[in-house]
Amino acid sequence: PEIVSKLTLEQKASLCSGKDYWHTVDIEEAGIPSIMLTDGPHGIRKRVEEKSKEEKMSLKGVPAICYPTASATACSWDPDMIYQMGEALGEECLKEQVSVLLGPGVNIKRSPLCGRNFEYFSEDPYLAGEMAASFINGVQSKGIGTSIKHFAANNQETRRMTVNTVVDERTLREIYLPAFENAVKKAQPWTIMAAYNRLNGTYCAENKWLLTDVLRNEWGFEGIVVTDWGAENDRVQGLLAGQELEMPSSNGVGNAQIVAAVEKGLVSEDYLDELVDRLVDMALKGEKVRGEYTYDADAHHALARKIAGQCMVLLKNDNNILPLKKDAKITVIGEMAKKPRYQGAGSSLINPIKLDSAYDTLKEMGVQFDYAQGYSTEKKNKTSDDTFVAEAVQKATGAEVVLLFIGLTDDYETE
Repeated sequence: PEIVSKLTLEQKASLCSGKDYWHTVDIEEAGIPSIMLTDGPHGIRKRVEEKSKEEKMSLKGVPAICYPTASATACSWDPDMIYQMGEALGEECLKEQVSVLLGPGVNIKRSPLCGRNFEYFSEDPYLAGEMAASFINGVQSKGIGTSIKHFAANNQETRRMTVNTVVDERTLREIYLPAFENAVKKAQPWTIMAAYNRLNGTYCAENKWLLTDVLRNEWGFEGIVVTDWGAENDRVQGLLAGQELEMPSSNGVGNAQIVAAVEKGLVSEDYLDELVDRLVDMALKGEKVRGEYTYDADAHHALARKIAGQCMVLLKNDNNILPLKKDAKITVIGEMAKKPRYQGAGSSLINPIKLDSAYDTLKEMGVQFDYAQGYSTEKKNKTSDDTFVAEAVQKATGAEVVLLFIGLTDDYETE
């Protein structure tokens, strides 16, 4: 409150939107620092400095550890394990001077066509909430904030920025909100991200029932509400609904609307002070990431491998085919044996420091096998499917075991 009381109206309004795409606004003379927010739920996607048009359009971030996605980690049913993953991510944020990690994602899987299912935990609200709380507590144990998302009922790609999700209150309370509620009550994330869509007619970023009545008054949320990137529609209505931070910058447009609303008496300055006070608190907490930090990348990569192993689920073991015998006559089929499909695409696309493939790992283990590509994941590939299939059939003939590596490419599961 002492800092806020010395700010001008214009300075207060300026804190309510981003400085740029990934940073909050700083006010040097008031001692308010700028902090960085960065994707994402299973690894850091901190944007590289833009040096070319290609890099500007790319989602590629700095090299980072890629952990198993939420779709995998939920299969472990192991909150302690994901707490460890959160701790590791927190250490990596310290090194990269990231103050708030934009995750976890806890939207409920309701459509197989949702392009972000890979970064959401589950169809089950209880499981999603327990895993989210552990993830948040792990990251925040290192002094790094989180942003649980996307609040709420944002479960499809089609018209995801404008769709009106119509859900009765019982369904909301039983299916769509419990994961958020559990995480807020057990972990108090620094931020919660308001979704793009409308909920029962009102955009989530401007929905007072959602952001104030339920989130803050019922659940006791103490942090700030940040919009999903570009989710702001009406800055003043968003503010009145209880949404502190518009991301990214709107180049002063939203700030001017807030100033005009206060001057006209549509928003009280005391109310604005409450929201700004929370923003200043977050900036001061987030400033602690300044300094030289490091982490053991090899150890974190080993942790990611260990977690992946704990997430795998064996559905059947007919005729005790597993474990495989090393001296069996084995054929490996599928380009994904060499180029593993280990994450979805979009805003949480990780640029891995190290990537282990099944092909290389089998070689390292001394396993003898034949290999056929089977297909191509490249769009511009000129070899016909028939050629790949013919080679695969020929290599599989006479094999005791075929290891088939198949899956969808990034194009099929992406924002």
